[in-house]
Amino acid sequence: MRQAISEVLPYAVGLAIVPIPIIAVILMLFSNRARVNAPLFLLGWVVTLGVIVAVVYAVADAANASTDSGASDSSSTIQIVLGAVLLVLAVRRWRHRPAPGDEEPMPKWMSTVDAFTPAKGFGLAIVLCALNPKNLILAVGAAAAVGQSAGVAYSRSDAVVALVVFVVLSSVTIAVPVVYAIVGGERAGHTLNGWKAWLAANNATVMTVLFLVFGALLVAKGTGRLS
Repeated sequence: MRQAISEVLPYAVGLAIVPIPIIAVILMLFSNRARVNAPLFLLGWVVTLGVIVAVVYAVADAANASTDSGASDSSSTIQIVLGAVLLVLAVRRWRHRPAPGDEEPMPKWMSTVDAFTPAKGFGLAIVLCALNPKNLILAVGAAAAVGQSAGVAYSRSDAVVALVVFVVLSSVTIAVPVVYAIVGGERAGHTLNGWKAWLAANNATVMTVLFLVFGALLVAKGTGRLS
């Protein structure tokens, strides 16, 4: 089981430190429907992430990616392509970073979060998780890595546990602000505001490093597994 969890751990950490979903849930915690919207955003994130990794793992398992060399090579090729995409995004992100002293513009939808209905809060989580290429690549990479080894390096039950751990760890940084806002009282508002400001100011740097590290990781894993 340890080996299975070690497969997904880097991807979980990477997804957990993506700034935009964290900023989104913090903004919801300052909205008029904070006690409903923020937990629903968290639920939407967990459910969507769980569906993505389940589908990718099921496809890899059905294709016998762990034992069939053709299927394994196809999975490795996909990992290499996804890694290359992240490396290109890293270069693009760094080249378009804001100048020193300038603030990076945030997505326009952030200014409308205060008026979100619960359904929109849930839907935003789906969009950020499943339709954001950067987040989707990390989720697919984790599930594909497990799918290539399940049944050979470790059991399928260990693979399922690893994917559950991946979803939980990837969601921790969204869950923590929600729980903290509930139990932290008045102090929580000031602290969460500080977190949001830091994430917004360092978004470009965090994402560039994230793309570089995980782009290289995916390319290395995919290349190493090509038969």
